[in-house]
Amino acid sequence: MKQYVIDQLRESDYDRIRKYLATHAESAAMEGIYYVDLPDILYTEMQKTHNHCQPYYFAVNLTRKQVGFEWLIRSRNTLRCACIGYATQAQRDYIIAYADGMLDSLRIKL
Repeated sequence: MKQYVIDQLRESDYDRIRKYLATHAESAAMEGIYYVDLPDILYTEMQKTHNHCQPYYFAVNLTRKQVGFEWLIRSRNTLRCACIGYATQAQRDYIIAYADGMLDSLRIKL
């Protein structure tokens, strides 16, 4: 899986990130997994035409030692479709900015 990983978290970092994601993302059934909706302005041309597959999101996997931001863009409504795939450059830039912005807002220095 391609992803942006931030590791070597301290225990206090984990707790702050968990609280942040609980407020700014949707929790999945599995503990430590969160869904963040991708802004529709960043959808690819195909994703824009697949109304039945929208909205799209990326997953965040938080453990006590690291947080990973997956680059696989998924559909909330469909498991398999041509519109699901790895992030474009603009989508990757958004995911990295989201992750770095989260760390900045929490004042976490690594």
